[in-house]
Amino acid sequence: MKKEIIVIGGSAAGLVAATTAKSNHPDKSVLLIRKEETVLIPCGIPYIFGTLASSDEDILPDGGLINAGVEIMVGTVDLVNPEEHTVTLENGDTFTYEKLIMATGSTPFVPDFIEGTDLENVFVIPKNKTYLDIAKKHLDNAKNIAVIGAGFIGVELSDELAKAGKNVTLIEAQEDILCCAFDTESCKIAESILVERGVKVMTSTYVKKLVGPKTVKQIQFASGDTLDVDAVILSIGYRANVELAKKSGISVNKQGAIKVDAYMRTHQQDIFACGDCAQKRDFVTGKIINVMLASTACAEARVAGMNLYELSTIKKFNGTIGIYSTNIGKTSFGVAGITEKRAAAEGFNIVSATFKGMDRHPGKLNQPHYQSVKLVVNKTTGIIMGGEVIGGNSIGELTNVLGFIIQNNMTVTDVLVSQIGTQPMLTASPAKYPLIEAAEMVSRKMRK
Repeated sequence: MKKEIIVIGGSAAGLVAATTAKSNHPDKSVLLIRKEETVLIPCGIPYIFGTLASSDEDILPDGGLINAGVEIMVGTVDLVNPEEHTVTLENGDTFTYEKLIMATGSTPFVPDFIEGTDLENVFVIPKNKTYLDIAKKHLDNAKNIAVIGAGFIGVELSDELAKAGKNVTLIEAQEDILCCAFDTESCKIAESILVERGVKVMTSTYVKKLVGPKTVKQIQFASGDTLDVDAVILSIGYRANVELAKKSGISVNKQGAIKVDAYMRTHQQDIFACGDCAQKRDFVTGKIINVMLASTACAEARVAGMNLYELSTIKKFNGTIGIYSTNIGKTSFGVAGITEKRAAAEGFNIVSATFKGMDRHPGKLNQPHYQSVKLVVNKTTGIIMGGEVIGGNSIGELTNVLGFIIQNNMTVTDVLVSQIGTQPMLTASPAKYPLIEAAEMVSRKMRK
């Protein structure tokens, strides 16, 4: 059976790659092959344990694919043959292709250095509706729950479970929660809010063993201390799904991701890769990094879909900018680019400054919240390399603005002379706009 474009994987990257491919090449047939009958919205998964009634409220609809003219097939690909341009499924069905996009995603990491991870009531957080529905039933009946790993999913999941009335302990081996994304001061603020909302936080704490005859009953720490639990959630990161790539002779780097160039091409002719399974190169440092974000996956998917048949020098991926945001109660946190501590560790000569103001003017209007903006700037060039934002719900879009600023190599001066629109009910004052004020503070430091 012949399909001109085949996409393997049905989550965010696969969906966007397929619709972009069809939009840019409407005369080509596009087949998307995925394992799941129903696909979840990845970033919404933590909320099915609290805010959302069930996983049924976190469905990624197929309407966009169907309306675009993409054919959907549920199945598991067993092998790709790059030389013959064929894809073979486990059921024996074989398709030929002109162009292939690998969007096989990632799988939760289960560490072998922690004993007892195979006990009952020990869960991970995959993008699998059936598994998560079963996990939720067990967690609904549990009272004392431990979450191991305080990245974004661990923090959001802990907050949701606490809102649902559970006794939640969040355990992190590093000194701070969210420390891979934020500088220390933001991490401390996030931790204090999480604690206020009822989550017990244990940092600099190493888990040695999960204990129970059949079902997990206790956590043993490296210190010798113990914690009684009814359930444990492992949230220690994800690993790229590259088994199919390796089996098919598609090149994988030493970090465990499919090698791609700026057009998302692999080393094999007519095969592209995007999303969590694909290699990431840091926008600022140029180093290979491990970033898995739905937003990054979608950007890569668009690049892949646009460049299948003809390369464009302006439609390429010039590096990954880690752009994250999360919410704890009434306070939201966002970060884009590299942090101050990472910039210093990389050897950049940087200057930073933070400005804290209000996101409304006057500050009594329309559910106001303070808004804190931190900028990390290259001292030699004035180019903005990173930034962090803490505030109300508006910081999600402000974090995206920081991403645009970094991607376009804007300088402090560019921000100082930027034209903005303000409205009392919606934004900070034009006279004290936190983003611009932070740039002014950096500028003064640089002049000194």
